[in-house]
This record gives sequence, C-alpha cells and structure tokens, in this order.
Amino acid sequence: MNQQPTERHRRNVSAPELLVADIGGTHARFALLDERGAPQWARILTVADFAGPVEAIEAYLGEVGSPTLRAAALALAAPVHEQVIRMTNGAWIFARAEIRSRLGLTRLLLLNDFTALALSLPLLAAEDLHQVGGGKPVALAAKAVLGPGTGLGVSGVLFNRGHWLALTSEGGHCSLAATDRREAEILALAWRELGHVSAERLLSGSGLPLLHRLVAEVDGRRCEPWSTAEIVARAVSGEDLQCRVVIDTFCALLGGVAGNLALTLGAQGGVYVGGGIIPRLGEVFDRSAFRARFEAKGRFASYLAAIPTYVVLSPTPALLGSAHALTENEPSP
Repeated sequence: MNQQPTERHRRNVSAPELLVADIGGTHARFALLDERGAPQWARILTVADFAGPVEAIEAYLGEVGSPTLRAAALALAAPVHEQVIRMTNGAWIFARAEIRSRLGLTRLLLLNDFTALALSLPLLAAEDLHQVGGGKPVALAAKAVLGPGTGLGVSGVLFNRGHWLALTSEGGHCSLAATDRREAEILALAWRELGHVSAERLLSGSGLPLLHRLVAEVDGRRCEPWSTAEIVARAVSGEDLQCRVVIDTFCALLGGVAGNLALTLGAQGGVYVGGGIIPRLGEVFDRSAFRARFEAKGRFASYLAAIPTYVVLSPTPALLGSAHALTENEPSP
C-alpha cells in the first residue's frame, strides 16, 4: 500500500482529491484514493513533529505533488462527537471547522480510529488475517475488534439492510477485571495509584511499562525501566524472562477483555485484534493464554469456543475503513 504512483495508478493532479487518514497518539497515516476508491500513495508521519492535523496533512500533500483536496475522512484516536477534538493520548486539540476551512474541503468526515478499523473488517483479505485458536465465523454475524496501540481501541460492526454499520465506542476505558489471585494483586497496586483502572491503563503501549513495574513488584523482581518497544523486543527474543512474563500477563488480560467484548456484542462473526503491538509478538501471542482466557467464561465457554479470533496483519486497515466511509455516500464531482 505504501507505494509511489505508477503509470497504472498515476494520479490526475488537476482533479480534486479524496484524502483518508488514520491518526493515533504516535503516528499519522495518510493516503489518497484512486479511481477505484482504494487508498494509494500512503505515507506515515510522526504526530509529535506537527502542531496539528492541518500541518501534518499539508506536509503529506507536499510529498505527493500538492493536489487540491475535495473531501477527507480522518480516523482519530479520540472521541469525535464534539466540535473541538482532543486526542486521548496526544497533545493535539483542534476544531473540525478549522480543518475544513483551512484545507478548503467541501466535505469532512471524522471517525474514531477503531470505528474506521471496524469498517475494514468485512473488506480484509485472508492474507490480512492470522487466526489464533479454533472457531468459525457465522456469515453476516456481528464482528468485534479491539487493539492495543498507544491506547486500547474497541469497536465492532453489525450487518443491517445490506450494509455494515460500525459502532463508535470508548470500550478501552471500561474497568479491567482480574480472574485469579495474582492478577488481583497486580490490579490492587494499580488501584492504589490510579483509582479507576481501565483496560487501557495496562493493555496499551502507554500502559505496558506500568504493567511491567507492577508485575515485577508482585513477583518480587527488580524492574528495569524498559520502554514498550524494549519490553516487546526482549520478550520476543527470549532474552529477558521478566519481560516475557509481563507479555504473557498482558495477553491473558487482553483475552479476558476480548471474551467480554464477544459476549457483549454477540460477535459470532469473529473477534479481531488490531493495533501495533500484537502483530509484533508473532508466535509468542499464539502460545500465550489469550485464547484460553478468551474462552474461560464459565457456562458460556462453549459459546466462545465457537467464535474465531484473528490478528489483523494489514498495517493500514483504518485507511481502508475510512475510504469505505468516505466513498459510500460521496457525491460525484
């Protein structure tokens, strides 16, 4: 997807363009839509390098020939129902009217980033997914998605009257529950520090260093101040037992949250795990307690055993979902 224009897909720079974006706490991904409505000419920029989304969009447009925009769909890691948007895990604060006027857009669509990811689920190819555990999807049944990146996103899609409808959710901020004594001890330490412990507080890139410290305290081990990237890398390489234990705890807790989500939405079409952390774990995730904890819901264990769980391997699914949202009702130019 991250490609330069070719003769086959060369942009008509004289025509107004449609832009899609996936903006998280760390990275912002941008693309323009080709004549088929597919994202092309994708670029990844660092959020901290720019004062706001307009500056980042202008930098991206400068890289791809400075086209004129007609409309845009921005998937944001933030609630998007207000006129002023505040990024949940970032410093950007901006008004939707300002984006529209400064970029000269005739249409601006703002989506939660996991709403956009949810819209991509029916469009993903088999090679974009890796199944973990058993189960088979029920055709046209609800699909759920969650994913730890900088934060923890949650959403889903429901099929109604020929269309997939996405949910706008802040489910990552639901309370995190323990399922054994050790997890209760970890959460007790977190409660002491934070008061309310949402799933995102521990099951995210921003929360993993905290989980690392709490697990070390419960296990009576010395805690090195590793970053999220270092914890993941050391766990995957096998060079650090403590980091591996932390990731195992992370995956088990995530499995419990995923099982709750499947029950809440009746997600017999599958539960999909996105975000930037889990695809980097590879076989460590496959061998973790994620799937066992997903199914461990007492009387409903057999119900959950029938629901498949997938890791989303596509690096830019939210761009695909944003493109779908933008073009579904986009008027002809």
